[in-house]
Amino acid sequence: MSGIFTTNENEFDAITELWEASVRATHDFLSDDDIAWLRPRIRNEYLAAVTLRVFRDDAGTLRGFLGVAEGNVEMLFVAPDARRQGIGAALLAYAVRELDCASVDVNEQNPQALAFYRREGFEVTGRSELDGQGRPFPLLHMRLATAQPAASAV
Repeated sequence: MSGIFTTNENEFDAITELWEASVRATHDFLSDDDIAWLRPRIRNEYLAAVTLRVFRDDAGTLRGFLGVAEGNVEMLFVAPDARRQGIGAALLAYAVRELDCASVDVNEQNPQALAFYRREGFEVTGRSELDGQGRPFPLLHMRLATAQPAASAV
């Protein structure tokens, strides 16, 4: 039966493979060197630093994954041949409903992701010139339009 499931470190290699295939299909602004630099960090650092969920099809095959931390969607990737089948939307809805996520950062050079998050009710609230690793890949900060603003410090 297809759906969203928990996972563990035993699947990090498969998740990293899916990540790379997805990035190659959607992140044309990244060079092979960029991907080679990111890949070991994804596998050995970033996956362990988030709450992970995977989407499996009816055959049990990994088709997408989600990583969240502190109310933010840190990663959401779908296998290239499984795109436009509702997997990303299902993972995002799960993140919002079950993991209390209301924000995401999107690479400015990834218009497909920006359009996806907008369709799912997120709006741009800010921009950073550099990505989370300090590299020159601008990020758009997005927040779920129906989410309550974070309480400001008094």
